[in-house]
Amino acid sequence: MAEENNNKNEELKDEEIVIESEVDNEQEETAQEETAQEEILDDDKEEVAAADDNQEEVPELTAEQRCEQLEAQIEKEKKEYLFLMADFDNYRKRTLQEKQDLIKNGGMKVLEGILPVVDDIERAIDAIAQGGDLDSLKEGVDLIHSKLLGFLKSNHVEPIESTGELFDTDFHEAVTTFPAPSEDQKGKVIDTVMKGYKINDKVLRHAKVVVGQ
Repeated sequence: MAEENNNKNEELKDEEIVIESEVDNEQEETAQEETAQEEILDDDKEEVAAADDNQEEVPELTAEQRCEQLEAQIEKEKKEYLFLMADFDNYRKRTLQEKQDLIKNGGMKVLEGILPVVDDIERAIDAIAQGGDLDSLKEGVDLIHSKLLGFLKSNHVEPIESTGELFDTDFHEAVTTFPAPSEDQKGKVIDTVMKGYKINDKVLRHAKVVVGQ
């Protein structure tokens, strides 16, 4: 029994030695890890300090250098302003020229449309000079008139209604007044001296009329 107890005590001692050895190894590893972390922190601190030193090494601009820097910036902005002014002036001239061309070309288009009507009138004049048939001449003139009205309508020009309508200063111009033949014609247009026209619902020429009173 005594021998068995001795063997057990020896085994326990061996286990304690193994455990103590493992604990020592773990403590040693922990100490090594802490040392490594401290070294990393020290390196980081050195890098931060070096960066701060580099920042501190940047020299501050003197008043003269700052003044030169501002003058260069002002000169740059002045050039950009002059460039924008020149660009705007070119844009203004270009749009003005385009507007003039539009007005010029628009007038040319209208005149070109009238030329066929002028040709018809000239043919009618030649027929009158040659003593043509009166009925044929009248029919020709009516066709020319219809053609001209069609051309005006295609350009949004239409006659203003006047005779029999209530007098309206927006469309009519009274050249004279005349006693109304009946009560229902008072304040109305009883005769049109010159027909008026409008374009796109805007008065092109007021109708000259006689108003009943």
